[in-house]
Amino acid sequence: MLQIALWKRLTILALCLAGLALALPNAFYSRVERHNDAVLAVERGAVETPELAADRAAWPDWLPASLMNLGLDLRGGAHLLAEVQLGDVYESRIDGYWPEVRDALRGLRDEVGTIRRQDSAPGTLQVRISRPGGLQAAVDAVRDLAQPIVSLGGVGQDDIEVTGSGDTLTLRLSETERAATDNRTMEQSLEIIRRRVDEAGTREPTIQRQGEDRILIQVPGIGSAQELKALIGTTARLTFHPVVARGTDPQARVDGSQILLRGLEDPNEYYTLERTPVVSGDDLVDSQPAFDQNGQPAVTFRFNPAGARAFGVYTAENVGAPFAIVLDEEVVTAPRINEAITGGSGQITGNFGVEEANRLSILLRAGALPAEMTFLEERTIGPQLGQDSIDAGKVASIVAMVAVVVVMVASYGLFGVFATVALGVNVMLIFGILSLIGGTLTLPGIAGIVLTIGMAVDANVLVFERIREELKTARGPARAIDLGYERALSAIVDANITTFIIAVILFLLGSGPVRGFAVTLGIGILTSVFTAIFVTRLLIVMWFERRRPKQIEV
Repeated sequence: MLQIALWKRLTILALCLAGLALALPNAFYSRVERHNDAVLAVERGAVETPELAADRAAWPDWLPASLMNLGLDLRGGAHLLAEVQLGDVYESRIDGYWPEVRDALRGLRDEVGTIRRQDSAPGTLQVRISRPGGLQAAVDAVRDLAQPIVSLGGVGQDDIEVTGSGDTLTLRLSETERAATDNRTMEQSLEIIRRRVDEAGTREPTIQRQGEDRILIQVPGIGSAQELKALIGTTARLTFHPVVARGTDPQARVDGSQILLRGLEDPNEYYTLERTPVVSGDDLVDSQPAFDQNGQPAVTFRFNPAGARAFGVYTAENVGAPFAIVLDEEVVTAPRINEAITGGSGQITGNFGVEEANRLSILLRAGALPAEMTFLEERTIGPQLGQDSIDAGKVASIVAMVAVVVVMVASYGLFGVFATVALGVNVMLIFGILSLIGGTLTLPGIAGIVLTIGMAVDANVLVFERIREELKTARGPARAIDLGYERALSAIVDANITTFIIAVILFLLGSGPVRGFAVTLGIGILTSVFTAIFVTRLLIVMWFERRRPKQIEV
């Protein structure tokens, strides 16, 4: 019979109310946005000024404050497509090997004679020796400088290739190391750009790798593409400081020669450091993942001659003491000095795996972009154009909804009114889910919502037509409604599953606007099925229980 259990009714109503509560902040977008910005600023340690307090009070704390993020085409902002010059990294890596190669060959002076670096192609190091008979010994000595590649695809392989011909020794990165270097360089570039953009306080930027050597950067709310380029070009600050103390008190007192900084891995841990750094990131030449003497993942770093001298003197005088590696005013790690580091390079060990070692080396290199970036495409979208898109989307949505409402009411009467109410709940649930997951609404996303409005009543049409058929068999209205929902269910599920599969494929294979369309379409399909099967039926059941009609017209 036409019945819905009490717990089912309460569950349906609870989900609808939850969707309403989550969607509500979007109706007061600017107020909630100011509230969220003020709360975030206070959490980051900003002094709560009257203006911040007013913004924080603009929205009640007990109400949900999650908002849909507006995409670049709706909010305005800047779009850049950058190409990373990966060849620059090969050249700098090879240049960093020259001091080690020189020192290794100097120990074989009796066999190889004098050594001299030759001009060579970028990414290649060539060294000429005066005694060709010692070439093999030179090659063997330089090969001992090779390190195992720290990557899932390079296990058991070395990072350099050393060959000899005549009186010339040639060193270059191996193909596997070049591929691993490309990946690390792209990850480092992404990390630096993301840190630069996040510090500017922008909302939901899109920063993603495209192809082998390109990065797509879309930042809503920024003034121009030139402003974004200047922001990306900012150099991060990397320093090495003596550690005075560590603790969990963010208000710990420090004197004028000290600073208090928060840990990056554990935000609840704070470090008291000497204000003057021992050495800065300007002196850091390179940092790479490696393995320590026990075969455990580690991170190596290398300084230029000036940094090596300063770091060697400090570590020799402070064996056993910790020192802090600080990146952008946050302590990345604070290892203990086990021995004097006089060779200009060192190693950081700890309880981390290969992925953590790669990540830490990326953070250590994040002081500056690893290679030059060429901007292939830049575009600025003004806020006014974004507002025009929002207004056009609103008009399209209202027109679509009005048209659907007119057709449904004209075709199905009171049952069409029930379908219209469910349609409103459907749109509310879409906005609520987008707010809950932090989804980004774009212009194609609005198109997906408009399409969903048209598709949302399809399930109701199937049910209502099935109820009409059941009424023709002289069944009672309660039985006809019950059978209508029961026998239309399979057709509803089949039709929506196929469309949902298409939405998933678009999301997985598409990018940018296509993904925005796929997200709203997929969410709209789920909410449409829910409102058609449960919400509309609940409205009909509640009406039927109240009126008890002897016959109905659909």
